Amino acid sequence: MSGLPSGNPGSSAPRPAANGTINGGIPMAANRASDGGVGSNAGGGNQGQNMSQQNLNQIVIEYLSKKGYNRTEAMLRNESASQDAEGRPLAVRAEDAGGSKYGKGLELTRSWIEGNLDIYKPELRRLLWPLFVYSFLNVVKEYFIQEGRQFFNAFKDSFEDEHSDDLRLLAPIAMPEHLEEAEIAKLYLDNKYRLSLSTVAFFNLIQFLESKEKIGGAVMIMILQTHLNIVTVDRAADDTQSLAKMLGRAKVTEDFPTEDEGIPGHNAGSANIDRHTTSNILTRLKLGPLPMEPELLDDVQAELAEEDAKNPPADGQSSLVNEFERLIKREESEDAPARTDIPLPPSKVRDVIMEVQKVKENRDRFRIEGRTGGVGPAVSVCMFTFHNTFDGINCIDISGDNLLIAAGMANHYIQVWSLKGEALESALPNVPPEASRRLIGHSGPVYNVAFSPSIAGLKEPSSGYSRLQPTNPQFLLSCSADKTIRLWDLELWQCLVVYRGHQGPVWDIRWGPHGHYFLTGSRDRTALLWGQDQIGWLRMFAGHEQDVDCVAFHPNSAYVFTGSSDKNVRMWQVTNGVPVRLFTGHSGNVTALACSHTGKILASADDQGTIILWDLGPGKLLKRMRGHGRGGIWSLDWSAESTVIVSGGMDGTVRIWDVAEPSTAPGQGKVAGEGGAGTKIDAGASAAPSGAPGGSKKKSKETIVTSDQISAFPTKKSPVYKVSFTRMNLVVASGAYMP
Repeated sequence: MSGLPSGNPGSSAPRPAANGTINGGIPMAANRASDGGVGSNAGGGNQGQNMSQQNLNQIVIEYLSKKGYNRTEAMLRNESASQDAEGRPLAVRAEDAGGSKYGKGLELTRSWIEGNLDIYKPELRRLLWPLFVYSFLNVVKEYFIQEGRQFFNAFKDSFEDEHSDDLRLLAPIAMPEHLEEAEIAKLYLDNKYRLSLSTVAFFNLIQFLESKEKIGGAVMIMILQTHLNIVTVDRAADDTQSLAKMLGRAKVTEDFPTEDEGIPGHNAGSANIDRHTTSNILTRLKLGPLPMEPELLDDVQAELAEEDAKNPPADGQSSLVNEFERLIKREESEDAPARTDIPLPPSKVRDVIMEVQKVKENRDRFRIEGRTGGVGPAVSVCMFTFHNTFDGINCIDISGDNLLIAAGMANHYIQVWSLKGEALESALPNVPPEASRRLIGHSGPVYNVAFSPSIAGLKEPSSGYSRLQPTNPQFLLSCSADKTIRLWDLELWQCLVVYRGHQGPVWDIRWGPHGHYFLTGSRDRTALLWGQDQIGWLRMFAGHEQDVDCVAFHPNSAYVFTGSSDKNVRMWQVTNGVPVRLFTGHSGNVTALACSHTGKILASADDQGTIILWDLGPGKLLKRMRGHGRGGIWSLDWSAESTVIVSGGMDGTVRIWDVAEPSTAPGQGKVAGEGGAGTKIDAGASAAPSGAPGGSKKKSKETIVTSDQISAFPTKKSPVYKVSFTRMNLVVASGAYMP
C-alpha cells in the first residue's frame, strides 16, 4: 500500500484527496481498478474534489469488506441504496411519501386481513377502525390537509354502519387547530384504544408489518405502539378465544365490537368505568337477594303454614313452607346488600299477602327449563291488540295482576281498561263505574306508563273490578314530553303528585321491585331515582353522552341500569350514585333492558334488532342473539327461572330466546322475513313464513336469526309495545294494529 500524504496541509478540516484519507482517518488505495473500485490518479486534483458521494460510499464499502467488517458493510450498503448520486435520500419508502403513507399502510393492512384465515378475520377486522382514526388524525396533525381529506373519503364508507356518529364528528376536522377544539379528536388522542387479539393473530400481524416495513408496515406499527393497548389472549387459556368459539361466531358477530374494545366511556369499551385506568380490577358487586324484614318473614311463614294445613300439598308436590325456605334469603351475606343500605317503609298486611301468593305461584308455575333435545319449551303467548288507534299510542303497560292495561297517548292523556272487560269503579262518592278511565294532566305526549307492583289475589273478585283487593296495583306512574312525572291513584283515578327535576322530555320510567322507589330516564342525559313519598329526586345518575332512553332496576334494588343513544349500558350503585359497570358492544341505540330474577345476568336490546346478555360480576359479554328486524326491540322480560327471554318490537313479532348456549349450534341461524302473518316460527323451521313481508324480497330486507331463538310469534302488522312473563310463566303481550 502506498504512503498517506495529506491532500492539503494548509486546510483546517480534512477532506478527500486524490490519493489520501477521508476525514483524516480511513486510508484509501491509490488505484484499485483491478478490484472493481473507482480509481484516481495523483494528478487529478479537481476530479478528486468533485468526487460524488456515491463513489465515496463505494470506496468505504470496499475498505470495510477488505478488513472483514461485514455487518458494518451490510448496514452501509442498505443505507446507500436509498441515496441518489449526490447523497440525498430517495423517497422510496412509504414513511417518506408525505401524507399518503398512511393510506398506503392502511390499505396494505386491510388487504392482508381480508386474505387471512376465516377464523382470524373477525378479530383482525376490529383493528381497522382505530388504525383509520389515528391515521387520519396524524395526517391532519402533520399539515397534509388535502391528503387528509382524500384519506378520509377513501376509507370512511367501510365504517359507516358501525361508527356513523364518530365519522360525522371527525368529518369537519381538516387542520391541526381543529385537533385542539374537537372533543372527538381529544378523546382519541388522549386515550389509548383497547383491543383484545388472540396471540397467533397478533404475532402474525406484527410479522407481516415488519416484512413490509418500507411500503407502509412501519407506519402501522408506529400507530399500534403509540395509540393502541392490545391485550393478547391465549386460546388455550381463555375459552372465549377457543377455536370452536371463534368458528361459531365468525360470521355472526364480525360486525359488532367486543365488550372489552375501544375507549372506556365512549362507544365500544370495557366494563371499566375509568378511561385512564390500566387495571382490570372491577368493583365487587352484591348481587344476592335483599334479605326479608324479620317481622315480615315470621308473618309469611305463619300464613304459609296455615295454608298448608288447610290445603295439604298433592303427592309429589312440595309444601308452601318448604318452597318458601328454598326461595328466601334468611341472613345477610357478602354477596347481598344489607337492608340498611336500601331503606324501605315498614311492611303491611298487603306485603304479607303478596309474599304468600308469590310462593304459591312459584310452586305451581309452568316450569321452563330451556331447550330439551333441540326443541323449545311450549311457551304460550296471550296478545292484546289495540285497533283504530291511528298511531296515537306511544306506550303500553299491563298490571302485575293481569287485570288492568294502560296506554299513554300522543294526545297528552292516559287511558286505562280492564282486561276482563269489566267496569272500573271509583272510591269517590257518586261516581259511577266506567268501561275505561281517562287520566288527564300532562301537557305533552305521554312516553311511558308503569303500574305499581301487584300480584293476582288469593280470591278473584265476584263482579266488576274490586278496589278492595289488597294485591291490586295502587298507583300508576307516567312520564311525558312536558318534563314531568305524575303519580296517579287507581282508586280515585286522579293525579296525586307531579314530580319535576328533568330538563328535557322523560322517555322511560320504572318502579323498583319492592315499590316505593322509581327510576326515570330523560333527554337531558341523566337518570333520576325518586321516592314515592318525596317531591324531589334522591339520586342523579349522570355519565351518558346522549339521551337515556331506557332504565331498569336490579332485583335487589341496590343497583340500577341505564341504556342510552350513545350505544352504552351503565350500571349504577343506588346508595352513592357511582357507576360500577360500563357495558359496550351495541351497534345501535339501546332501547330495552331487563335483569334476570337471579340478579346475575342483564339483557339489553337495541334498534338494530340485537339482544346482548351480560354477566354482571366480571362485566363480560355472554352472547348476542339476533332475529328481530330493524326498528327497535321495545320490550324484554325473563321467565321465572331466568332460563328464557321474551322480546317484542317494531317488526311485529314476539320471540322466545334460550339463555343457555345450545350444545350444537351452527354459526348462524336461518333467514326470516320481517314481520309475519300469524304463523308460529319454531326453532327448527328452515324458512320464513310465506306470508311474512319481505320473505321473497331482496336480501337487504332479510334478517339473520341466530340459533338461540326458540320460537317466534308473528302478528298481523302489529308492532309489539310490551311483553312480560307472568309468575306462572305465561307470556302476555300487547301492541297496536298498523294497517
